[in-house]
Amino acid sequence: MGATKNCLMAATLAEGESILENCAREPEIIDLAEFLLALGAKIEGVGRQTMRVTGVPSLHGAEYNVVADRIEVGTYLIAAAITQGDVVIEKCRPQHLNSLVDLLREMNQEIEAGEDFLRIRGRTPIKPVTVSTEPYPGFPTDLHPQLVALATLAQGTSVVTENIFNGRFMYAMELVRLGGDVRVSNRDVIIRGVRQLGGAPVDAPDIRAGGALVCAALAAPGESTISGVHFIDRGYEEIEKRLASLGAKIERADFED
Repeated sequence: MGATKNCLMAATLAEGESILENCAREPEIIDLAEFLLALGAKIEGVGRQTMRVTGVPSLHGAEYNVVADRIEVGTYLIAAAITQGDVVIEKCRPQHLNSLVDLLREMNQEIEAGEDFLRIRGRTPIKPVTVSTEPYPGFPTDLHPQLVALATLAQGTSVVTENIFNGRFMYAMELVRLGGDVRVSNRDVIIRGVRQLGGAPVDAPDIRAGGALVCAALAAPGESTISGVHFIDRGYEEIEKRLASLGAKIERADFED
């Protein structure tokens, strides 16, 4: 997806016509293209695998509302599910999360989808699932660790197959520290649900792993300390304040060396 973004931005000001093939089609790509169009770019085929860009001498200013972050929205949905919460997320685009919404419903979670909101009522028992990550509109790799966190409390065995990002598994041992029964085998993560997690010190090795550990820690009795907060901050703005506003007992702590 990053390569598509970079090529698209470069082509808008490049002299002549550029043809971008095998483009990513995630909502963020479409939103970037629409933003560039608002600035005066000339782009054809937005949302398709092939885009044709005619370079312009310069761009101009414009007002533009950036699309809601579907991965952030998805993480909060999973946080609500794992804690049996009742949460409404507004100003989002539910159609961008159809794959996750379908999975959560399969896991026995109650979800209401409106034009620009999602409401989830977390329910037990959490049912196990089998899913593979895929390019959009399939299940996104950036929600893989968070879904695994939810599956640690499912009644049964879940399997998540990672087809996009080989380095996605660094969170697994951290979930084990919290009491999860998680095992990695090649591209598969096998999760055998446990009755209860437990608080523990853990380390976030990347952005989405951090989101998953926050979700798991919210559902773990006792106190958990999550380091690597600088990773979490890259993907979740003021996550502790937003979760605290929903009733979570979470705070940012500064420890002296």
